Amino acid sequence: MTWRPWRQAFLAAGTAVVGFDPSTRTWVTDAARSQGMDDLPPLKGRVVTDPASRGEAADDFGHLVHRTPGAVLEPGDVSDIMLMMKYCRTHGVQVAARGQGHATFGQGQVAGGLIVDMSPLNAVEVRGDTAVVEAGALWSGLAQATLARGLTPPVFTDYLELSVGGTLAVGGIGGQTHHHGAQVDGVVELEVVTGDAALRRCSARLRPDLFRAVLAGRGQCGIIAKATVRLLPAPAKVRHYLLSYPSVAALTADQRRVVDDGRFAYVEGELGLPTDSAGWTHQLEAVAFFDGPTPPDDATLLGGLSDEPGKRQINDMSYFEFLNRLATGVAYLKSTGEWYRPHPWWNMFLPASRTDAFVEAAIKDLTETEVGASGVVLLYPFPRARLQLPLLRLPDEETVFLFTLLRTASAGAESPQAMVEANRSLYLRARAVGGYQYPVGSIPTTPEEWRTHYGPAWAAFKTARERFDPDAILTPGQGIFPPDP
Repeated sequence: MTWRPWRQAFLAAGTAVVGFDPSTRTWVTDAARSQGMDDLPPLKGRVVTDPASRGEAADDFGHLVHRTPGAVLEPGDVSDIMLMMKYCRTHGVQVAARGQGHATFGQGQVAGGLIVDMSPLNAVEVRGDTAVVEAGALWSGLAQATLARGLTPPVFTDYLELSVGGTLAVGGIGGQTHHHGAQVDGVVELEVVTGDAALRRCSARLRPDLFRAVLAGRGQCGIIAKATVRLLPAPAKVRHYLLSYPSVAALTADQRRVVDDGRFAYVEGELGLPTDSAGWTHQLEAVAFFDGPTPPDDATLLGGLSDEPGKRQINDMSYFEFLNRLATGVAYLKSTGEWYRPHPWWNMFLPASRTDAFVEAAIKDLTETEVGASGVVLLYPFPRARLQLPLLRLPDEETVFLFTLLRTASAGAESPQAMVEANRSLYLRARAVGGYQYPVGSIPTTPEEWRTHYGPAWAAFKTARERFDPDAILTPGQGIFPPDP
């Protein structure tokens, strides 16, 4: 295992956690042993309480919610997670896993409890047409490992530097979803440390109740330790298209057309904020794969579309360059500090029949003040039938649109609190037209509203929670199951 240099110095000082004091409910270091302390089990990794580790785990990409854990586990092996889960269950300590901390509303935080830093568990092994990947691995690393064998996972989110376990816990939506479903739909098998401290394998045939409760289950029944994911032959190159439209309705009409006929391998869309010289822009982003020197036929791929031909942008690039296309922009945002500002994101699935009217109303008076200088507005469809897992809740229509306002509280923009309040208001409007949360955003939601959200899937979800996390210690930051009175 590779340790951060500053953490090596900290641990060398003899201040790693060695136990828990039930009387004071505090983690105890080597330098502060107390009588009555319950020693930790022998671990291959370490449990630490240094301010830097706890401070990092008390924050996330949203920078809106801050809950400081009592300690952080850096596991040397999955057995460490099992041992600490049992230890925490004995002492009534809450536990949550942390991948890259890319949540936006404290979903992976736990006040006073134990955060499991999954990043040390990042091995990837390609086995035929599958990859067995530990949950702390990044999708960028998985892509590089599989591309070396000429293979690729079917679906990627736009940003590659997310952990595999993190996106599988929420669903994982991307431009390939209209062909292959969500990332969770490409999972063959899981290894999960459940809340009762057991390591269980599960799949669609082996313990299917656990499988269905963990994929897109937001850490309520277990911590994903390892996933076996399907792989497909990887293309060598892509032809990338950006097509412009005069309105939301014109954009969504062509999006639905190309998703229905499947002509492109990847389909998304972005709405550009008005400027002093122009109003909203509406772009369809699409990709066709190819191998060898002959690119796809533009006339065939663009035939019958109603975009503005003079504004077409067409470029060829390698497949990995396409997957990793956000890297340059992210580096720039980091260099300016914009990446580190609060991100009150809003993400909803909308029924196609209500999408145009809802989006037009939502953006009518929207300005950079409400979205932020680096804010992004995405809109794209996929067939509902492609997504098979019950906990990724979707409107009951043949076609569903993902509509997102990826807000950033930039300098001069509205306050983060005002953005969160706007998210809540827009969420209620979306629910009124049959929309459902994609639960990675910053939307205050009550346990009763989550119960309504899960609807017919609620009973099985609750049963799985009670079976696999009987002491209700897992991932309280999601706010789905209210604490016992």
